[in-house]
Amino acid sequence: MGNSQSLPPASQAGSPLQLCLNNVFASSSGSVAYPQSVFYQLADVKVYNQHIPITPAAVTRPTTSDEISKIVQCAAASGVKVQPRSGGHSYANYGIGGEDNAVVVDMVNFQQFSMDTSNWQATIGSGTLLADVTSRLHDAGGRAIAHGTCPQVGIGGHATIGGLGPVSRQWGAALDHILEVEIVLANGTVTRASATQNPDILFAVKGAAASFGIVTEFVFLTHPEPTNVVRYSYTLELGKHADMAPTFATWQSIVSDPALDRKLATEVVLFELGMIISGTYFGTKEEYEALNFEQRLSKNATVSVSVLDDWLGAVGNWAETEALKLVGGIVRLCEAKSLILTLTLYAVWTFYSKSLTFRPDTLIPAGGIQDFFNYLDTADKDTLYLDATAYAHRDALFYLQTYAVGLTGLSDKTIDFVTGMSEKVTDSMPGTQFGAYAGYVDFKLALN
Repeated sequence: MGNSQSLPPASQAGSPLQLCLNNVFASSSGSVAYPQSVFYQLADVKVYNQHIPITPAAVTRPTTSDEISKIVQCAAASGVKVQPRSGGHSYANYGIGGEDNAVVVDMVNFQQFSMDTSNWQATIGSGTLLADVTSRLHDAGGRAIAHGTCPQVGIGGHATIGGLGPVSRQWGAALDHILEVEIVLANGTVTRASATQNPDILFAVKGAAASFGIVTEFVFLTHPEPTNVVRYSYTLELGKHADMAPTFATWQSIVSDPALDRKLATEVVLFELGMIISGTYFGTKEEYEALNFEQRLSKNATVSVSVLDDWLGAVGNWAETEALKLVGGIVRLCEAKSLILTLTLYAVWTFYSKSLTFRPDTLIPAGGIQDFFNYLDTADKDTLYLDATAYAHRDALFYLQTYAVGLTGLSDKTIDFVTGMSEKVTDSMPGTQFGAYAGYVDFKLALN
């Protein structure tokens, strides 16, 4: 991969870091790779967001907590940062360090799973992807936890920054299910944390784990799988975005109602050709229809309502919807599936995203909504993808996620367009303090 001498000292062949890591894996079934490897970027680094090229000092694949402890100590001795990677699904490439010259700890070998049927608590390795979390919980007794919709996301990062999903309005975030963890701390100590053992560490893990250590396994509280699931979709197409502002305002009014049935999960997706309001109701079709949800919105829409008779089918439906969103909703589902599979192997896309949090006391005013939708019609843009999702997570009512996705790159014009979408909203609410969901990293903020 070019001249080794052009790399930082810790990344160079024969450096103290490499000698230390080689010793860790001398008699291990795990592995370590360095920038000198021919297929390092493709086979080991696997950059998720090609807009941010990164060269880690090493990519390690340990098999035990003790090996992780030694990796952390090797990195500390060389003054190098450490970053665990559960799934690597990060718009700012935090799963591979977020910057050059970090040591990546790939948790792919931490796939342990067991279910204690006396209390229905599940032990899950932090390298497990959400697709496998769902299927293993199902097979172990028809159990479930709250989590997101992307099957290739790893539970290690997902559950330690929040972990929001369609069931979150009923069960909370994924991190609310964490009862206990095994963690390797920044000094290399391997310990466990629960409500009775190191509770301060458990508190830190549930939201800020990356600042304190590497979680190797979780013990989760689980729930019985929902038995009744209704999937709905409400589509407005081929119209001016400005004309859709009243529908969005009505949607915001509905989701801000404190009495709204918590069985209802809902989201808005805006794309070049229109707007989709869709989601899941965790109950019977009769209960869903009694909400009169669709009738409160615009009448000029295509409505689809289906009943899903099994939990795995419902979660699979979310994954298919996520695949459609990734490609802007304009290709056939079979093509979207192949593209999302590609992302699990190596990244071929570039991303830019921003996130805003809205509480009941910081709803978007009518003028701000109209300005925002007018902007979608008039702004110079290359890629459009917007997602606003309603979850009752702490004091957050819903999140506004704005995306740009490109196959070969992102222009400054596209990035400015994404920034402009958020600014149209924030400018209409001067003095308001906005939060953001940690799962949607704005790398421009991270790099400043």
